[in-house]
This record gives sequence, C-alpha cells and structure tokens, in this order.
Amino acid sequence: MGPESNRDVPSYRVTFFFGPEPVEGQPNVLVCVFNVKKRSWKAGIQVSVEMSTGQLAVLRQKMRLADRLASSLTTLDPHELSHYQERIADFFAQAVCWCKLDLKLQAGLAQENQRIQADEWTIELDQDASKRADYVVAYILGELDLAPDQLPSSC
Repeated sequence: MGPESNRDVPSYRVTFFFGPEPVEGQPNVLVCVFNVKKRSWKAGIQVSVEMSTGQLAVLRQKMRLADRLASSLTTLDPHELSHYQERIADFFAQAVCWCKLDLKLQAGLAQENQRIQADEWTIELDQDASKRADYVVAYILGELDLAPDQLPSSC
C-alpha cells in the first residue's frame, strides 16, 4: 500500500521505493527513498529523505502514536505483537519521510536525483505533526493490514 502524492501537489506521482535504512557514518539518521515523477518530466527521479532518530522519537510523542495504535493492536494474537511493533517503527519512519517529501514537493523540486538532509524541513514537519498524525496512523495500520481500505491519500 502506498499513498498517492499530496492533493496540493497533484502534478507529482510519488512511489515509495525502500527504507528506512541507516545512513552510513551517521548512526542516528535513517533514510527512505522515493521515486518521483512530475507530469511534465520525461523520466522520474529518486529522492532520498533522511530523518534523525531523535526527530522521529519527538514526532512519535507529539502524535501520541502508541495511544492511537493501542486499540488496533489489542485485536492481535499476543504472540505476534512484538513482530507488529517492530514493523510499526519502520512504517512510522516511512510515513514521516513521505510527509517530509510532501513539504519539499510543495516548495518545488528540480528534475534531478537528490537527498533531503535530516536537518532540512524539521521545523515545518514539527509544526505540522498534529495535522499529519491521522495520515501517519492510517498509513501504519494499512501497511499492517489492520485498517479498512478507506485511507487518507496523503499527509
């Protein structure tokens, strides 16, 4: 499952490629990679989106992620719970990286492979955390097959 690009940036088609992966030489930074194609471009590009583990932890608290997921997780077999919780961390990082990418898309994107550094868009992402929480939770539940098919399409 992958959400479509933000409604505010309909000229882009975004596909999740892979991640989160640790960034070499930066033990507290993860990266997710997305394929991005704009309608007017002949070919798409790859955008690597970095997130610090510290910012992920702050956003997890701001969004009250554990509280929001608790009721959905009570339906799981207790023996499978730890497996789901491990996957939640990855899906959370993917969703937050997608939100950060959407901020960049709204500002405009050159047609070249690029990296959004961990220290870019942090303030904007922190400020929008409450608005993005429903999307992030829906993304996680959708990836875990714990949510109905009716998911928000973007951040």
